[in-house]
Amino acid sequence: MSKKRGTPRHIAVIMDGNGHWAKRRGLPRIMGHRAGIDAVEKIIDASINMGIKYLTLYAFSSENWKRPKKEVTALMKYLDEYLTKKLKDFHDKDIRLLAIGELAMLPDKVQKSLYKAIEETKNNSKLTLILALSYGGRAEIVSAAKRIAKDVKNKSIRLEAINEELFSTYLYTAGIPDPDILIRTSYELRLSNFLLWQVSYTELYFSKKLWPDFNKKDLAGIIENYKKRERRFGKV
Repeated sequence: MSKKRGTPRHIAVIMDGNGHWAKRRGLPRIMGHRAGIDAVEKIIDASINMGIKYLTLYAFSSENWKRPKKEVTALMKYLDEYLTKKLKDFHDKDIRLLAIGELAMLPDKVQKSLYKAIEETKNNSKLTLILALSYGGRAEIVSAAKRIAKDVKNKSIRLEAINEELFSTYLYTAGIPDPDILIRTSYELRLSNFLLWQVSYTELYFSKKLWPDFNKKDLAGIIENYKKRERRFGKV
């Protein structure tokens, strides 16, 4: 009988279903995103209470820039408001904020709020909250490959030194442990270009709940299931 595992250290979430949630209620899509923010708060609090150390949220993909301009503008406004209004909460709850993705593509105002929150929470330690913004997994890997090639050309590293461990240090997530669990809501069975390198051995869970309806009980159930699974990493 395999030994029961402890609480996962890192959970990543593809927060899907805001638009469908709003549509079912005859509301504009943007209202679904607003409801999704409430769900974020619930899952952050639940993660802290359950002893999770890292929580990565797929908040805005690189493909999301293709959405209608009105929706993108509203999403950026919500993001800026969230970062500004929740800064005190981050301190009160001992949350460190990080962000991954092509952050230079974000509006200047959002970048300012984001970097301010990252800097001011850098010494917090109970939970590291990582927002994936303007993020794409393939772009991350290509970016890492280009930086490695540049360092090889400059003779900062030797070609023979390149391995998986070194490659990981060139990713956006350098210094962050790989996720133990990846959750996707709305029961879409795909990764959608999220953390493609990092989830090689991650346990995957697909919830039928739309993101605004996902709650602490759902998260607790997934964690309990995770504890019963056995990770072999290719071994017998």
